[in-house]
Amino acid sequence: MEQQKQSYYINIQSHEIAREPFESEWDFKVEATDSQIQSLKQLFDETYHADWESYIRSHIPFLEYHHDPQNKEYDVRMVIIYALIYQLGDDRTRDHIKEMGILNGDFLKLRNQNFR
Repeated sequence: MEQQKQSYYINIQSHEIAREPFESEWDFKVEATDSQIQSLKQLFDETYHADWESYIRSHIPFLEYHHDPQNKEYDVRMVIIYALIYQLGDDRTRDHIKEMGILNGDFLKLRNQNFR
């Protein structure tokens, strides 16, 4: 049985996912099933932990950002989050993410093959 999609409003910085636009400030609107939102929440949780580990490691002066595997993990997770939001987003959301340039052209060509 296919799950019903509902509107959700996403705040990237705070990792908030709201059901109504007035519950909090939001960056992106998506149409998603409960399981898709659970996946996004899990990605946000994993990114939060990677961000803290990155912060802790930032106090090691001899380890440069681009050589730290924790930073790469954080960066990859953020791209995955933006990719998921792009897939689930409305036209305005997809246009905004395209303008950000965070996703490459190959990904953008595949957008209709996943999550829709």
